[in-house]
This record gives sequence, C-alpha cells and structure tokens, in this order.
Amino acid sequence: MGYKVAVVGATGAVGREMIKTLFERGFPVTDIVALASARSAGQQISFGDKRVLTVQNLETFEFAGWDIGLFSPGAAVSAVHAPRAAAAGCVVIDNTSHFRMEPDVPLVVPEVNPHAIARYTRRGIIANPNCSTIQMVLALKPLHDRYVCKRVVVSTYQSVSGAGKEGMDELFNNTRALFVNDPVKPEIFTKNIAFNCIPHIDRFMSDGATKEEWKMAVETRKILDPDIAVFATCVRVPVFIGHSEAVTAEFEQPVNVGEARDLLRRAPGIVVIDSHDDGGYITPADCVGEDATYVSRLRVDPTVPNGLGFWVVADNLRKGAALNAVQIAESLVAQGLLKKAA
Repeated sequence: MGYKVAVVGATGAVGREMIKTLFERGFPVTDIVALASARSAGQQISFGDKRVLTVQNLETFEFAGWDIGLFSPGAAVSAVHAPRAAAAGCVVIDNTSHFRMEPDVPLVVPEVNPHAIARYTRRGIIANPNCSTIQMVLALKPLHDRYVCKRVVVSTYQSVSGAGKEGMDELFNNTRALFVNDPVKPEIFTKNIAFNCIPHIDRFMSDGATKEEWKMAVETRKILDPDIAVFATCVRVPVFIGHSEAVTAEFEQPVNVGEARDLLRRAPGIVVIDSHDDGGYITPADCVGEDATYVSRLRVDPTVPNGLGFWVVADNLRKGAALNAVQIAESLVAQGLLKKAA
C-alpha cells in the first residue's frame, strides 16, 4: 500500500531534502512528482539512485488524485496553491509560515503533539513549525511534562541555509570576497555575513522584536502550552547548515539535572551529548545530515527559581524542515488518517 506524493518547491534546499528524506526513510510512495515555478520546470532531481524526476510547473499542475503534498515554495506561493491542493483532496503539509498561526490548522512536531494531526480535516492543511521552534520544543517537551515550564529565554545561532540556497551562496561569496580583497555586497542579509553575526532574522515588528523571535514565542505556545512565556533573540551566524540555541528555562517544580538528563535521553528524537570535557558537546558542524536533535551543556541556572540551562543543536534542513514534514506524513499513515491509499 502506497501513496502519491507531490513535493512543491522541489528545487529549493528544503524541497530537495524532502525528496531525499522520503527515499531514505522508505516512505511508501507509489508515485512522486517534483513541482516548482515555471522557470524551474524541466530541471531534473534524483529520487534515490535509479530514478530521476523532471520538475513540472506548479501553476498548471492538477492535484486531484494525489494523496500528500509536501510544500516548501515560500509563504506567498503556499497561500495560493496549498488551498488549491487541499480542495482537490491532497493533504498538504506546509513548511512555510503562512498557515502556522491559523486556529484551524494544526502546527505539529510529531514527537511533541501528534494528537493535533487529526485536526487537519478542517482545512486539509498541516503546518510545519519554524525550524528554530522545532528543536527547542523537542527539548522542552519531556522537561515540561515533568517540571511544568513557565518561562524560556533563548538565544539562537541560526545558519544561513535558513535563508535558502541564496543565503548559502551569499556566505560563500562574501567569504571569498574578503579573502581576495573584493568589495562585499550584502543582498540577502542586511550586513556582511562572513565572519560576522547579525541579530536580525525576518522583519522588525512594532515592539522591537523580529518576526523570527515572535514566531518562536507564539509557535511554542501553540504546540506545547499557551501559558509558557518565551523571550527570544535570533541571530544569523556564518554557518552553512545547523541551528544552535542557548536555552534557559524556568519551571514550576524543582529541577534535578541528573533526572533532566535522563528524561531527555529517553525522549524520542533527542540525543544527549553532555560530557564536561573538551569537546563533550555538539556543534552545528557535528549535526549536518543527522536526524536527531542534540542537547548538551545541561546545568542549573542559579539566577532564577527552578532554572535549567542547556544547548540545543539540529540540522535545520532536516529536523527543522524536511524530516519533520515527512514524519508528519508518516504519522498520518500510522494514525490511519489518510482517506485512501493506492
């Protein structure tokens, strides 16, 4: 028994990772189509070792008869085509920000709130959370279940791949320009990203926060608990792949570090690497291509009651985007929520 899967935004970094992840995890695919804009139509993308997909034009594609649509084409494009696919009976799993905070669209991390998936029938759409939110709520979930999280302060160190292929190209080009003494021309980012950190991701909002920081707060509350207060500072750093976060969480109940470490070790999707030695922690370079979310540097925060600090790292193209979307599709199958299978 298998499913017909459409990957929208297939030529982008996340779209390619979705296709790769579907194959690697052996998702039951009977047919797969790669969709993108008209200018990308005709390009070819590998699905496994023996099959090549020719990219088709999203604008003219008919979704009737397709079971699942994995979308990562940009918010404006999803706003138009995700409802069109859903109306044709194709269940949409959307990686963009467009639908995340709509009350009748579930926002899902399968290890955290799989029960929410069933609500997709209201719109035919399931939203994938922001990459930085996913890895944080994965780490918070087992701790919240035990100690009840009240407040989180998080600083993120987000790789340029969060801005797509263009962001990765800009880091490469800016770095090369500095080495050969050419002018550096920021285009994707607001300042030179090579050998630099930029405390600005997405647009500024009226309260001085950026929209990325707002996303982390509101998405955490929607996924995990509406009573959790979140204060985020989101920073773009000169790393190609892999987001890192320094998290301080305050809980209602006293926290034991040893017990917290054990809770995280037993949690699905989490790997704890926490040795108080040189190199006894995970960096973004260590997590590239990995499915797990890694937690290191667990320690008591003595500045607040019941405080715990930790370091969280994940591949933002995988668990932060493509893998989470494919896991949602796997959960749809496991929960028997798809209407049909070929």
